Amino acid sequence: MRFSSTFGSLVSAALLAVPALAQSTTNPPLYNTVKQKLLEGKQVFSFTQSKNDPHAYCEAAKHYDYTWFEMQHSTLEFKDIEAMIAACPHTSAIPMIRLPDAQEWHIQHATDIGVLGVIVPTVDDADRAREAAKWSRYPPVARRSSGQGQARSLWGSNGIDYAKTINDNMLVVVMIETPTGVANAYDIASVPGIDVVIIGNNDLSVFSGYPQNDDRYWALVKKVHDDTLRAGKIFGQANATYAKGNMFSNDAKFFQNGPAFDGWINPNAEGRGASAPPPGEEDTQGKTAPKTVKKDK
Repeated sequence: MRFSSTFGSLVSAALLAVPALAQSTTNPPLYNTVKQKLLEGKQVFSFTQSKNDPHAYCEAAKHYDYTWFEMQHSTLEFKDIEAMIAACPHTSAIPMIRLPDAQEWHIQHATDIGVLGVIVPTVDDADRAREAAKWSRYPPVARRSSGQGQARSLWGSNGIDYAKTINDNMLVVVMIETPTGVANAYDIASVPGIDVVIIGNNDLSVFSGYPQNDDRYWALVKKVHDDTLRAGKIFGQANATYAKGNMFSNDAKFFQNGPAFDGWINPNAEGRGASAPPPGEEDTQGKTAPKTVKKDK
């Protein structure tokens, strides 16, 4: 028991050494360009890759800040994503995966195949956030195990030591999507090693029962926004339509989907707008949220 207690204390102390994203500095600039942009206060946008299609992926990845590889709501497997990343390494869009959970083996697989960020959905409490942070980085700050994979060959070139630099370059994003998560938002955002907290807009609407044009819905968003900034972390929203014209747009930096940085139009979007949620993740509670919401409500 004494060993277990001492080890737990050492791990906790190491995790506390992981700096908040908004306070981190790295010279030279990070090879995770999404994290670098966030450090500079910029908004970042993605396209969502839900199918094993290396050609479509490589074309779209030229035009966005990052790729949102979808594993929560798709049949993509790690070998599919591994092959797509290998098909066009060092493209503009930094590879990130939305995982179905925060299990160790899922995060180990994701990091070993070369992603520079993980997105963990439906985080209701600090325990799940701690799991996300714990498996995403190497010791001494966390518990990622050293293993095989293409990550080192992808990012450990031109004199870069992958093992010594990936902790600074890794981006850990958690999604708050339920009233329980909202209630625990400050504790979630305060977990060392969590970099970004975003609202899962549609699911927050579903789980709360409030449509996205309801003041009660935006009160929940406001609490997450306030708690995230108070914890010194980056705030975002999955719905990229809120990147402009929303009361939280100035502070929201991380979005799923959104416009390409060079104006490119994705021919595989099937007529959906650049900022539209993926099919099946629209606002199912009825009306689209207004562009602005009164701050006094």
